[in-house]
Amino acid sequence: MTAPVRIGNASGFYGDRFSAFHEMVTGGPLDYVTGDYLAELTMLILGRDRLKDSSLGYARTFLKQLETGLGEALDRGVKVVSNAGGLNPAGLAEAIQQLAGTLGLHPRIAYVEGDDLLDRAAELGFGSPLTANAYLGAWGIAEALREGADVVVTGRVTDASVIVGPAAAHHGWQRDQYDELAGAVVAGHVIECGCQATGGNYAFFRELRNLDRPGFPIAEVHADGSSVITKHDGTGGAVTVDTVKAQLLYEITGARYAGPDVTTRLDTVELADDGPDRVRITGALGEPPPPTYKVSLNTLGGFRNEVQFVLTGLDLEAKAELVQRQLEHGLTSKPAELKWSLTWTEQPNAETEELASVLLRCTVKDPDPKTVGRAFSSAAVELALASYPGFHVTKPPEDAAPYGVFTAGFVEVGEVEHAVVLPDGTRRGIDAAAETRPLEPVEDADLPMPLPQLVAAGRPARSLTREVPLGRVVGARSGDKGGDANVGVWVRNETAWRWLAHTLTIGLFKELLPETEDLRVTRYVLPNLWALNFVVEGLLGEGVAAQARFDPQAKAVGEWLRSRYVDVPEVLL
Repeated sequence: MTAPVRIGNASGFYGDRFSAFHEMVTGGPLDYVTGDYLAELTMLILGRDRLKDSSLGYARTFLKQLETGLGEALDRGVKVVSNAGGLNPAGLAEAIQQLAGTLGLHPRIAYVEGDDLLDRAAELGFGSPLTANAYLGAWGIAEALREGADVVVTGRVTDASVIVGPAAAHHGWQRDQYDELAGAVVAGHVIECGCQATGGNYAFFRELRNLDRPGFPIAEVHADGSSVITKHDGTGGAVTVDTVKAQLLYEITGARYAGPDVTTRLDTVELADDGPDRVRITGALGEPPPPTYKVSLNTLGGFRNEVQFVLTGLDLEAKAELVQRQLEHGLTSKPAELKWSLTWTEQPNAETEELASVLLRCTVKDPDPKTVGRAFSSAAVELALASYPGFHVTKPPEDAAPYGVFTAGFVEVGEVEHAVVLPDGTRRGIDAAAETRPLEPVEDADLPMPLPQLVAAGRPARSLTREVPLGRVVGARSGDKGGDANVGVWVRNETAWRWLAHTLTIGLFKELLPETEDLRVTRYVLPNLWALNFVVEGLLGEGVAAQARFDPQAKAVGEWLRSRYVDVPEVLL
């Protein structure tokens, strides 16, 4: 048994706290510092960067962060692993080499490539996207680290791979040690989104002290794949079983969590308190990975524009109808898509103008930027003195802006040339998984025994329940996977679990969230976590880049669910 490897994450997305890299390197003992920059939307942003300048396509913020902390990392023996290479890992590696020379440093730099399938997109049946990148795994990273790299940058690898690679290299795991790899995937999934593991975006945030500036998370990964999630001493936020559980439920589906190196059985995972700001994760079992890689495909969908009209006071519905008729009549050419949405925030007899107002939003999309550009903006502005009383908008409409569409594709693992370029310039191929297993759903585990009938003699059942927001007893975290939304919910004791598992059915879920009524919703049961996960297909349309919804990444759907009123047994309150 080797000592656990201490891996800290300093970025959960492109735009995360700039100082985190330096804080993680200098804040306490660490073996590796990692960074995750590549959300689905980020790939579109980097694709547009590459269109303007072929030398770009990587997360430039990461390069600036290295300027502040690379020297400290080298001095302390902390190795750096990040997917900030995006669409151009070779370009980022070269830029790091130039930066290091300027700083008088001599790091050994490696990069992982082979994920970019753009030149073969048509051949592989993906059409003509702006970006096409397979989600690679951890073995290219591990190979670079075994060969002595101080800095490893990659293109599109799975978010957890930047943690799994260092763990595999440190412990000398083989590719068929699926349980160990699964444990590292779980640890990686928990810390990949930065402060979401240390109290950020946490449902019960009012229970936490010192959340003003949460610290970034650390995973101490052991040789058997178990781990402890923690953070540097003296940093804000908190690491608790529930902050870890919230992140564990983020953007998953069912019991099988597929990856390029291992399929992780999330239904086997167990969490336990290991002391202040320490949570131990054990029990993860692994299976061979699927025979295909997932492929991130971003396409330019066309152009969009929008305007928000402010309606105040009386006759709000009539005002909305008037301006809708006027604007649509004033358009010289009809957009391919025109949507209206009305957000009701108005209160009767309101004491402030803002509380007396509602927002009417008009969104237009079209392949032709002229149709939704200045012509649309002018048609809206020209109504300023000729429409409903109190006419004004939140801001003047602007010119048309391009929008993207995200879709997921799949490609056989043998079609992808995963490779690592080592510090000495040697390019070494990484073999595809020798053993694979098609991904199949796991049958839901048996539900717990329901709570006994809460009826006393002569008293109706309702008298032993109270109508309260679901969030009084249930935590939630939600997010996006392309056009689908994921809503994970959990409770904090077995009694509440016995109630939740039988109460929050798909039917009740749809009743509480009417937007989902006509969509396909799948419920997954995770008894070890006292949790349910709901996947809502199509809620986000064509994905975050298409901006199809008020909350385009479904970040607050879980909080909306928690705010809805249900009958909860008094014993749980």
